[in-house]
Amino acid sequence: MAKKAKQSVDKIVKKVNKEFEKTSSQIENLVNDALKQFDSLQNQVQEPVRKLLKEIDELRDREMKRFHEEFERRLNEFHELQSNILERLGVASKEAGDEVKKLTDEASQQARTAARKTAPAKTAKTPAKPKAKASTSTKAPAKAKAAAKPKPATKSAAKKPAAKTSKAAASKTSGAKAAKPVNKSDLTLVKGIGPATAKKMKDAGITSIDQIANPSAEDQEKLKAFSNVKGYSQFTVEAKKII
Repeated sequence: MAKKAKQSVDKIVKKVNKEFEKTSSQIENLVNDALKQFDSLQNQVQEPVRKLLKEIDELRDREMKRFHEEFERRLNEFHELQSNILERLGVASKEAGDEVKKLTDEASQQARTAARKTAPAKTAKTPAKPKAKASTSTKAPAKAKAAAKPKPATKSAAKKPAAKTSKAAASKTSGAKAAKPVNKSDLTLVKGIGPATAKKMKDAGITSIDQIANPSAEDQEKLKAFSNVKGYSQFTVEAKKII
């Protein structure tokens, strides 16, 4: 009986072990299938993600390239504009410097001419004083001679007006020489008009101070273009003072 019971127990154990091994293999197969499916699913998910990331990188590279190209183009345009502005400013400053130099030379030339003209007037005026003094110093003898001899007294009396007339003539000639002619083509003589504005006015057709002092209808239209210049409202008044 004990042997039979042992045999039946061994059979049950073997059967249980067999069933356990079978169940274990099934579970292992299921796990392997699940892992395979997971790997397949992971590959299916990762592939679109990789593709999307790749497209994002390409798009970023394209946009960065386009941005750099646009930036370089704008930077080159800015440099060209800057060089053009500096070139124009250089030309304008050179023209203004030439104009100032020209005006300075003209002023110095006029000063030299005035000095040359006034120098003879002074030398001519200085000898006139001793003559007047001589006439005053000889006034008493002239009176004595007039008492003794009437004829020489008339001569001395005639000499006095002649001396006065020569003095007046000398003063008039010196005053005429001292007067300087106004250069009406120099628009900078008008207060408020600088060398640059004068050049623009000449380019517009305003070439004389008379056109500013007594502008015609056409000149008024030309002058309106300079209404934004400081002191524009006083240009006509200042020009009339000069002429």
